[in-house]
Amino acid sequence: MRNAVIQPITSEQFLIFTSDNSGGIGEKDNDEVKVPYDILAYYSFRVAVMECLAAGGEPTSIILHNFNGEGHWHSLMKGIHKGLEELEMRHINVSGSSESNFSMVQSAIGIAVAGKAKHVKRSMPSFRPEFGWAVIGKPLVGQGVMDHSSFVIPLEMFKSLSALEDVYLWPVGSKGIQAELEQIFHKDFKVNSELDLHASAGPSTCTIVSYPINHEEEIHSKCRELFYPLEMIDRIKG
Repeated sequence: MRNAVIQPITSEQFLIFTSDNSGGIGEKDNDEVKVPYDILAYYSFRVAVMECLAAGGEPTSIILHNFNGEGHWHSLMKGIHKGLEELEMRHINVSGSSESNFSMVQSAIGIAVAGKAKHVKRSMPSFRPEFGWAVIGKPLVGQGVMDHSSFVIPLEMFKSLSALEDVYLWPVGSKGIQAELEQIFHKDFKVNSELDLHASAGPSTCTIVSYPINHEEEIHSKCRELFYPLEMIDRIKG
């Protein structure tokens, strides 16, 4: 998995660690994007927890690194708890620390998720006719995330998809869908899609999904208007 550290404990037990950082986004005067801290923490948590789920992990604990002063701890925790409620994981412990000795001119946070797994989804399947490909959600970044939130893949939908057998997820980041696909395949190919394949997906507002083609109707039914098929064309095979 791209952004997951996977540590085997036994042949059937694995620890999974994922994380996300955010800087220059928040409530300070010098921040490039102005958003309340609860929203900042919510979207940063989304990235880390989606990476954990995509790797086959079950989140067990959350660590928050707060560089905005102790006074904003409650707001940041509110955002994380919102995400946990959407995942129906209210029982998970959240801890961390705040930088209280020095004040920064821009906002910054880091969120780490620890999880466990019995079976790890390490990689996506390659070009195979029995697998279909799609993007769930739209790539959005900055103010676009706030203005078009209905196109952001919901956490509960991502969790539901991650639990399906032989379904693989790859959250899209700031470099866009095309860049993520190039990481997956390491080869030259063409992709047809109605989405902008080079647009930033910021805090993983969408995800690439690969699934057995006979499950396409089920996947489409779960995701509805957020389902955007990808036509994958291997240039080498023509």
